[in-house]
Amino acid sequence: MIISRTLESKLSSLYKAGKIVGGVYLGTGQEAFSASLGCCLDQGKDIFAPLIRDQAGRTGFGEPLIEATRTYLGSVLGPMRGRDGNIHRGRPAERRPAMISHLGTSVSVVAGMLMARRMKGELAEVVGATCVGDGATSTGAFHEGLNLAAVEKLPIVVLVADNQFAYSTPRERQFACENLVDRAKGYGVTGREVDATNLLECLSVVGEAVKAARFGEGPQMVVGKLLRLCGHGEHDDASYVAPELKDSNLGRDCLEVGIQQVVENEVATLDEVDLWKREATEEVQEAVANAQTDPGPDPYQDDWQAFSSKGINS
Repeated sequence: MIISRTLESKLSSLYKAGKIVGGVYLGTGQEAFSASLGCCLDQGKDIFAPLIRDQAGRTGFGEPLIEATRTYLGSVLGPMRGRDGNIHRGRPAERRPAMISHLGTSVSVVAGMLMARRMKGELAEVVGATCVGDGATSTGAFHEGLNLAAVEKLPIVVLVADNQFAYSTPRERQFACENLVDRAKGYGVTGREVDATNLLECLSVVGEAVKAARFGEGPQMVVGKLLRLCGHGEHDDASYVAPELKDSNLGRDCLEVGIQQVVENEVATLDEVDLWKREATEEVQEAVANAQTDPGPDPYQDDWQAFSSKGINS
């Protein structure tokens, strides 16, 4: 969580300085929810398709910082070879599909990857996971993907970050149900709800969902109640968020809550937390510096990889 917050703070500064092409989308306030999923998955066999605010989950699942900085800064050495930017990055061969859209599409992608493994006889104790926002739950892609996953009883975990807004559209203009978790029952999916500002609660509830999916209990949906503590992107000042919402329990900073819990449970001291912060700053600065010295893509030399070459050169 600390590394994620530190990285995104640096990315915000680079964006405002005109050093990043395209948008910058932060996960401020959602780190506990996202990191819990990344840390509960098995990096050696599980599938993880993160969303735009899931840097904490990416880090928890083992994505190197250099992959993030290289993608944001357009390095040809990054996972997208400088041809796509910001959160649109991944390594499918390592079970990290690149994000297609933040509007629920990843549910179908992960479901398809799980079905492919089933057909190959490679699905034993494998979990596929993805994240969406409250806005995505109103899209056709989300409904179709989750319905398919439920019918096929796939071991998928879908985290829904109910951060109160789909860009600037409030919850009451998105759906009429009181709680999004109530929708899970209609699909035949196990639903859970969690205070996503509470790190320990997130680790417990998300961990239960991952375990249930892994051992044959079918799709799991976890709804995290929280508030996005930033704009939709760094281009958005979020002036539509009411002050009373910011002052509510939903507006708590999960990073501050997490640090308090770590200290109270004697996992670490405040001095050790300060050390983590310094180390995170050094790691981020190194990753940014390395990416800034990388070459950009050369359109005259790139093979574009637009067509499959299987069999062509044999």
